[in-house]
Amino acid sequence: MDFQPLTTAPFEIRAHVAAVVAVILLAPAQFVLPKGTPLHKSVGWAWVGAMIAVCGSSFFILDRPTPPHIGGVSWLHLLAVATLALLWRAVRDSRRGRIRAHLIGMGCLALIGIGLPLVVAFAVPGRIMHRLLFQ
Repeated sequence: MDFQPLTTAPFEIRAHVAAVVAVILLAPAQFVLPKGTPLHKSVGWAWVGAMIAVCGSSFFILDRPTPPHIGGVSWLHLLAVATLALLWRAVRDSRRGRIRAHLIGMGCLALIGIGLPLVVAFAVPGRIMHRLLFQ
């Protein structure tokens, strides 16, 4: 494994990867921590902040679009917008006591907002994370 593609990547990509790492490290804790506790809520807010950082940083990554794309904006940028909307809704559901809706929203975020982009990052040849593993 060669980290050179990542260490020489532009700042916005390194910031994006750092936020993704935070999301990935915090997510499992949320699934095993007792729900509704102050610790679950604190880790949850940290995870929400990291997800906002992931989505926000993605808007600055325009030089490595995933097809199809228009002017550097790809479907991954639309996914970031959808992820932010779903994130807002899941937090709102939790604050309103709609725990089942919150659970479903967070599960969707884990699959669609984290899982799908990770598959793309590692499976598509030419992307930095693919090069990191396979070159």
